[in-house]
Amino acid sequence: MNAASNDVPDFVTQAGPLRELVESELAKLFTPEGLLTDAEVPLGLAEPMRYALLGGGKRLRPVLCLAVCQAVCGDPAPALPAALAIEVLHNYTLVHDDLPCMDDDTLRRGRPTVHAKYGYAQAVLVGDALQAAAFQLALTPPKSHAESAENAETHSHAKFTEFVSHAESAENAETHSHAKFAESAECFGRARAQRAPGSPAGGAAERSEAEGGIRHSAFGIQHSPSLSIARILAAAAGPAGVVGGQWVDVTSSPPHDEARVSYVHAHKTGDLIACACEMGAIAAGAASEEEGEGGSPRSLAREYGRALGLAFQIVDDLLDSGDPAKASELSILRVATPEAARAQARAATERALRALDALAAIPAGRTGSPDGRSGSPDGRAPSRPTAALALLRSLAEDQLSRNL
Repeated sequence: MNAASNDVPDFVTQAGPLRELVESELAKLFTPEGLLTDAEVPLGLAEPMRYALLGGGKRLRPVLCLAVCQAVCGDPAPALPAALAIEVLHNYTLVHDDLPCMDDDTLRRGRPTVHAKYGYAQAVLVGDALQAAAFQLALTPPKSHAESAENAETHSHAKFTEFVSHAESAENAETHSHAKFAESAECFGRARAQRAPGSPAGGAAERSEAEGGIRHSAFGIQHSPSLSIARILAAAAGPAGVVGGQWVDVTSSPPHDEARVSYVHAHKTGDLIACACEMGAIAAGAASEEEGEGGSPRSLAREYGRALGLAFQIVDDLLDSGDPAKASELSILRVATPEAARAQARAATERALRALDALAAIPAGRTGSPDGRSGSPDGRAPSRPTAALALLRSLAEDQLSRNL
């Protein structure tokens, strides 16, 4: 997806601090302590991975992830691992999209593409490595939470092992195991809740998934925010997501219809944008899918992302309409007039703004703040951070100004 150059300065200005944070943290992946410079990573592989990741770009998806998190809980930091994960995964898709068997592009952002610079097989492996690294990042809790919970988690695993051993040898295993499992699950939940993005290091023993910890019961431990984030990232990237959209794109032949174009737009482009927004909400503690009046923060963030992604791709199609290199691509203009496409972009933008307005109307305390407080000191629910909401609103509204 190639945005018009005249929309970049506005985005760079408004998202400047978040973009700088993303750039800094991506660079840290290649420092001696970074994820992508493990002693077992061949030097010849690390270098093209760095080339692919640090070659510039708008960083739209990680900025969306961080901005949604900030809008929900007031702080973008809990979403940093998720933001890096989706940018790393997005760059894997770009490396593979550029391959001769796909789009056969030799230039990206004014530089040789990875396969043009390093070779075809090498580019395939670079993309594979970036995809795997994305899930490592998605499953990484914020460092401060991980460090503070290390000892507690070790203890919880010991308690869990004790339970399993005892239950196997107990004559009355059914009755006894339920009691012991409840005890071990409570202990394990306390430790893991401390590791969860958006929850304090010394958090309460029992925190629901919606509050940023692990939901647990006498019958087992369910989902942490990191697991939820990894799960929706996998869904967005997989056969029912980006890969599915790409499959339909490369296997389709004329005549095209609106349903086919809509599927490609929704999955090849829209799924990662919606995923970025939803992961930001989860990292902020809004993991619950339970609908309140007007929707849950998580579902509203997802709806905002879906609508924004659709508008983004339609506008890209309009901007690319005069580019001979894009003439063969599956575009909205193959099934709609420019006027009809603009109307669809307007409608998608309006849906995104409605979802954002509904999110802004939900009291911040309803999702649980990162420090466990549910409101301001005077007892009133805090309002949503205006800067993050303004950025999200601007990103939606600016889609229309790109082509009208």
